[in-house]
Amino acid sequence: MKVVFDTNVLVAALVFPGGQGEAALERIVAEQDELIISRPIIDELLDVLSRKFSRDAEELAHVAVFLADLGTLVRPRQRLAVVADEPDNRILECAVAGNAGVIVTGDKALLALRRYQGIQIVSLRDYLG
Repeated sequence: MKVVFDTNVLVAALVFPGGQGEAALERIVAEQDELIISRPIIDELLDVLSRKFSRDAEELAHVAVFLADLGTLVRPRQRLAVVADEPDNRILECAVAGNAGVIVTGDKALLALRRYQGIQIVSLRDYLG
């Protein structure tokens, strides 16, 4: 199944070992699911890791390469304005561009949609369940 992880899921996977985020990423590594990712998602992730978790440039470069190699990188051609928080719209754009089946998020606004253009929107717990 093609899946898009929102930035918070990726942060949890990379910063908090042994948690649900890491378990989700393990599904990608084990090729149970296919990660769909876009440059705007990677850029937001790198910004968060730099600002909130004091990651240095070398570590950020490794993260960017790791995710680009692990996932399928898509280039969304359509700009969406579905939810108020702009970065959340980048998640939707990535999912649409990559024909994802699922978006995994903890974001309340995205979860409230439940579905977008046939793409199921679920919590991390539901994804792993």
